[in-house]
Amino acid sequence: PVAQKRAAPSGLVFLHTDGACRGNPGPSSAGWIFSEPNGPIFRRGGAFLGKATNNEAEYVAVILALEDALKIGVTQVKLHADSELLVKQVNGIYRVKNPRIKELYTQLMALARRFKSFEAKHVRREFNQEADAEANRALDEAK
Repeated sequence: PVAQKRAAPSGLVFLHTDGACRGNPGPSSAGWIFSEPNGPIFRRGGAFLGKATNNEAEYVAVILALEDALKIGVTQVKLHADSELLVKQVNGIYRVKNPRIKELYTQLMALARRFKSFEAKHVRREFNQEADAEANRALDEAK
């Protein structure tokens, strides 16, 4: 994973994540951005994941971003993701049935518990364009 460096601000951080997949399953990647609430983006990252499904890519994007957040000392996260499935599973509205997703869900939730606060919110795709761009950049650079 590649992350642009900058120290974390104190307080709440907005995290936008996205998974990209060309074919399902197919070559996939993860992208994320960090910003202060109503503030500028202060960090971005992306990673090529290899062959995965779109849902796996969405989960891995959050996992990599949360690991990055912990590395830079973020303590409060408000996740914004355009995967309704992921957000509803993380918020306990949908059950996780797929064995591979269950594994990723367990990893994600273990990371989420390491923050003072963690909240997940669904956003429409047009409000997640920066994270989508990071995911697609990682996919394009892997070619």
